[in-house]
Amino acid sequence: MITFEDRVAEGASVPVEGWDFSWFAGRATEQRPSWGYARLVGARMTRTGRTLDLQTGGGEVLAGAAATGTPAVLVATEGWPPNAAVARRRLEPLGGTVVPVSESDPLPFGDGSFDLVVSRHPVTTDYTEVARVLAPGGTYLSQQVGQGSLRELYEFLMGPQPPGTAREPGWHQQQAKAAGLDVVDLRDEWLRVEFFDVAAVIVFLRKVIWTVPGFTVDAYRGRLHDLHELIERDGPFVAHSRRFLIEARR
Repeated sequence: MITFEDRVAEGASVPVEGWDFSWFAGRATEQRPSWGYARLVGARMTRTGRTLDLQTGGGEVLAGAAATGTPAVLVATEGWPPNAAVARRRLEPLGGTVVPVSESDPLPFGDGSFDLVVSRHPVTTDYTEVARVLAPGGTYLSQQVGQGSLRELYEFLMGPQPPGTAREPGWHQQQAKAAGLDVVDLRDEWLRVEFFDVAAVIVFLRKVIWTVPGFTVDAYRGRLHDLHELIERDGPFVAHSRRFLIEARR
C-alpha cells in the first residue's frame, strides 16, 4: 500500500523545470481549450517574419508551434534561470534566441521590433510594452489563466479567498484597448481537471507556483494529508481551470 509519506516523497522529488507536463500522464488530467492555442500560434508564425514569445517557460509550446515553419526572427523571454536554460536547449536548434527578462521588467527590444507577440499563461501582461514592441498591423495572441482557475484546489488548501479582477478577460480587454490595441477575439472557457493522487497535486503546485503562492509541503502538510485521504476514499479530486484567449492588433 502506498502511504501518504510515500506520495509526499515522490511529489517533492520530481524536477519541475520547464513547462513540460508529460509526467502527469496517468496522474492528472486537464480538459483542453477548444481553440487549440499552439495550432493558432503555428498558423500565424507561418505568415510572419518576426515572432516574440513572452515568458516562454521551457519553450515547449513555442517549439511545437514552430514545427509548421520557423519565422526569420524567433525570440523568447524567460525570467527563471532553470527554465531559460531548458528553453535555450530547445529553441536554439530552431534558430531561436532566449533573452533573460523578468516578467516585471520592461522589454529590452526597440519599438516595432516584432510582427507577432505571443504568450501562454503569463504571470503578468504589460499591454503598454506589448503594444510598443509590436509593429503597426502586428498581432498579440495569448492564452491566459482566468480568474478563479482551480478555486476548488487552492481553497481546499488555503480556505476561502477574496475574488480578484486582474485575471478577468474583461479587465485584459480594457488594458489592451487602453494601450492602443484593437481586441479582435476574446474567448473564455472552464475546463475539468482531475488529480488522481496527492503526489500529482504536490508536483503541480511546485510547478505552477501562482496557484498557491509560497507553497511548500511542510506549510500545507495537514491539508495535503486530508486531501490524500479524500482521494483514497472518494477517487480523483475534481477542480476546474479557466482559460481565455485574447487576440489584439496594433
